[in-house]
Amino acid sequence: MFNKEKKIIISGPCSAETEEQLMKTALQIAATGKVDMLRAGIWKPRTKPGMFEGVGAEGLLWLSNAKKQTGLPVAIEVATSKHVEEALNYGIDMFWIGARTTANPFSVQEIADSLKGVEIPVFVKNPINADLELWSGALERFKKSGIENVGMIHRGFSNYGNTEYRNPPMWHLPIEMKRRHPDMLLLCDPSHICGNRILLHVISQKAIDLDFDGLMIESHNNPDKAWSDSKQQITPEDLLDMINHLTWRSEDSEKKEFLDALSRLREQIDIIDDELLSLLSHRMKIAEKIGSYKKQNEITIFQRKRWNDIFENALVRKKDLGLSEEFIKKYLEAVHLESISHQNKIMNNQSEENEI
Repeated sequence: MFNKEKKIIISGPCSAETEEQLMKTALQIAATGKVDMLRAGIWKPRTKPGMFEGVGAEGLLWLSNAKKQTGLPVAIEVATSKHVEEALNYGIDMFWIGARTTANPFSVQEIADSLKGVEIPVFVKNPINADLELWSGALERFKKSGIENVGMIHRGFSNYGNTEYRNPPMWHLPIEMKRRHPDMLLLCDPSHICGNRILLHVISQKAIDLDFDGLMIESHNNPDKAWSDSKQQITPEDLLDMINHLTWRSEDSEKKEFLDALSRLREQIDIIDDELLSLLSHRMKIAEKIGSYKKQNEITIFQRKRWNDIFENALVRKKDLGLSEEFIKKYLEAVHLESISHQNKIMNNQSEENEI
């Protein structure tokens, strides 16, 4: 159904609310000529009881009718084997596994077992928490059940206290998953990353620039009146406008001038990376000597004032360095943790002789 030759666009309302609402939205989405598949939530796992939890199996007939009217294949989220059974009876073309379900191996295995012998694409969203092993494990369960067409959807990760995104993207994590599973399609769900429509274009463009294979975007004929996640949905008209203003890029080029220039610059990067690793290795050897001094003088590994001074001095220089504050913080924290690890080995090596 899908391949890596073309970027995929999946769109539709967060929830199928009424047959009229779903059909209106589906027809408007189909009219854009840009969407490959219609999505809608039938069963909605919600955070609190009393929130709209979907219309249930009744919505499957609505989706089936929307498929006939628009010619678009349809996709839904499934969380139990019963969902799978009911959805297959209505000719649903694709399933995705939600973030909450991915986090539960028992639920994933139940769904995988119910799909044995069934040829249908299954896309697995990342778990709510930033656990790549859990995500990879879910993919493996479907593969072992004989599902050939398994893909991934990046929808961001939960992070307490974050205010910019509903689910921060943490781009390095899906990039690592793409490295681990190069043959699988990787889609981005900017709607759940953003939690609002304002940032959708920026996040969608970022995903394309990182060579994601497509986007899953929530679209509703009247977003402000939506029964769930109204702030992150856009009208089909706005969806078309956004797609038209995205810059679509390819992974490769055959232009000799470009390839030669890229090769020269990458050689420089490789040399610098080697030098950086050598410098970091040298830094850790010095940290080990400091650890020996601390051990001899019964001083704690962690020195709060020293750490604060390093941190603050680096942030003062960030403008001159051309590096973001976020990167500097992550870099310093990683180096600090590695330094503590080296010193800890020195501190707790009882057989170490006092060489210094």
